[in-house]
Amino acid sequence: MAAIRGLLSGVRVIRHGISLPCQRLYPRSDICTSSSVESRDDKLKERQSQIMSRGLPKQKPIPGVKHVLVVASGKGGVGKSTTAVNLALGIAASKPVKAVGLLDADVYGPSIPKMMNLKGNPELSDKNLMIPLINYGIRCMSMGFLVEETAPIVWRGLMVMSAIERLLRQVEWGELDYLVIDMPPGTGDVQLSITQNIPISGAVIVSTPQDIALLDARRGAEMFQKVSVPVLGLIQNMSVFRCPNCHHETHIFGSEGTQRLAESLGLDVLGDIPLHINIRETCDLGRPIVVSDPNSNEAKAYLDIAREVISRIS
Repeated sequence: MAAIRGLLSGVRVIRHGISLPCQRLYPRSDICTSSSVESRDDKLKERQSQIMSRGLPKQKPIPGVKHVLVVASGKGGVGKSTTAVNLALGIAASKPVKAVGLLDADVYGPSIPKMMNLKGNPELSDKNLMIPLINYGIRCMSMGFLVEETAPIVWRGLMVMSAIERLLRQVEWGELDYLVIDMPPGTGDVQLSITQNIPISGAVIVSTPQDIALLDARRGAEMFQKVSVPVLGLIQNMSVFRCPNCHHETHIFGSEGTQRLAESLGLDVLGDIPLHINIRETCDLGRPIVVSDPNSNEAKAYLDIAREVISRIS
């Protein structure tokens, strides 16, 4: 019997043209159970995660900044910067918030200088740090302060990363309750660099109800979830147009699309921003709606979202 077992242990069978070792035909004590295989796989994944994390920069808080809030969208042209500006002003108007900063991380297309009505180059402190420009009580920093207004920024990825590092680390932000970061569109180098370098209290995703915008908004939300940044919720921008004459409402970009996306991601909609000419005009003039007409329905929409963001972070 022992001889037969010895022979069977060396037999090889052909399956679908591939030579495979034949399993022993008698029970063995060293055969792995499913639980042990799962345990080994878990250990392997943990080991791989540890190895990958060695190459990532360690997150370091920005001195003096309590909370960092990123405003993002997967797609350009959905009103992200307008939302970031009015959201920062809305947070600053909320109690007991004392100081708010606004960082324009869109290196290629900085729009914060125009929306916040700011021009000029930042001065340097005694520590050789850039001093933010201030308007409406908000401390602002943007690549738009460092280059000419109409000059194109033609940089490769490494230069962009260096610029982002300067905007984060070489600015005298002072004591801030909140630093709102206006992120560029997409899910590329800048997003990864910021999320890997500083601790982020939360992210909000801005999108219109249009299907094509929601596709990219989903990518943005899932990117933050993958890098362990808490997504506070979605903001539905340009949700409805109300005729100023007859007050008829038209859903130009569709309706409830952001709500459906939020439900599929297990998130909430933080609020709706209407499509209104006053929002566009005031930002173009450098007088955002929250400060130029704080009692309007449009400003109240931003203020409500600001209070919701504060409550979720705190």
